[in-house]
Amino acid sequence: MSDDFTPENVRKTIFSIIAKEAGIDESKVTLDSTLKDLEIPSLDAIQIIFEIEDHYKIQMPDRDPNFDTESVKGLVDTVEKLLAEKAANPPPSSTPPPSNPPAA
Repeated sequence: MSDDFTPENVRKTIFSIIAKEAGIDESKVTLDSTLKDLEIPSLDAIQIIFEIEDHYKIQMPDRDPNFDTESVKGLVDTVEKLLAEKAANPPPSSTPPPSNPPAA
């Protein structure tokens, strides 16, 4: 697993994305915060999710009751779960198989 995907780094990265997109000080973002607590409008919340998806190359669940994307802890937990699934099921390699040279 990449060092970028350790729980500590995932948390720091998500805090940073939330602060940057919402235009707030990163020190205001805690695991106990909800996006509503941070006074983040829904359009900004959507942009935050897009930024997280883009950063980690994952697809966040949309309206899935098993995932909490309203709280900071929920976002962190969701990203960690998706990264673990991605690591366990890597996509097939996009490099073509080696071609056999023609027989002489």
